[in-house]
Amino acid sequence: MCHMSACAFLSYVSIVFMKLVPLQPIKSRPQFLKIATLSVVFCGSVVGGNISLRYLPVSFNQAVGATTPFFTALFAYFMTFKREAWVTYAALVPVVAGVVIASGGEPGFHWFGFIMCLSATAARAFKSVLQGILLSSEGYNTMRGAFLPCVPYGYYVLGKKSVLVLVPAVLIMEPNVLEVILSLGKQHRYMWLLLFINSTMAYSANLSNFLVTKHTSALTLQVLGNAKGAVAVVISILLFRNPVTVVGIGGYTMTVLGVVAYGEAKRRFR
Repeated sequence: MCHMSACAFLSYVSIVFMKLVPLQPIKSRPQFLKIATLSVVFCGSVVGGNISLRYLPVSFNQAVGATTPFFTALFAYFMTFKREAWVTYAALVPVVAGVVIASGGEPGFHWFGFIMCLSATAARAFKSVLQGILLSSEGYNTMRGAFLPCVPYGYYVLGKKSVLVLVPAVLIMEPNVLEVILSLGKQHRYMWLLLFINSTMAYSANLSNFLVTKHTSALTLQVLGNAKGAVAVVISILLFRNPVTVVGIGGYTMTVLGVVAYGEAKRRFR
């Protein structure tokens, strides 16, 4: 909720005070429903990912998250009837196989955590396809000519809707959240500063993703995401000391290599 509040607030500052893009009202009910659906799916992916981290180590969570291209291709096929070359689909085999192998060799494997992590990954892929459909709809055609300036506006709208979804979820799932936050604020001197920095970095990360895509390509962004996942696995093992078997490492490696092969296949056969 803090992350999406920061996205809405900082985007509002970019629109109203920095004048990067004009503030535009929602033009129709279908447009509102699409944005609301996108917000709910986005929130579901984040909440599912956070829940999975209570049961799974970060390293395994990242390995499962690397299967996002598989679900993206699947949803794109069923929702937009977009077909890829057979080489592209073949490259997804090691992506899924790597996670299966890593699951068998993961000492900290937990079924509920795995299901939540897999659901969050699928929701993240579904969000990407849904976002593409939204951007190509009639009401958002103007975004194509000014992709960068519309990023603050897009996150302003998405942030507002996501906050409306997350506030009741927080009150239901964490009824004592205010008491806990105030208690942590008293115990830890820099808690409020760290929370603010964390939320600001979340907005910056989202904005950076769009910048990388604009100035390079989606493939570059995907490769950088794979590098981030590999780094997260290594840091997780070093920082949290979670045990990893040779089988698990082999599965992680296969998944990362499979995603790289998928990106290369997409580049060559698009």
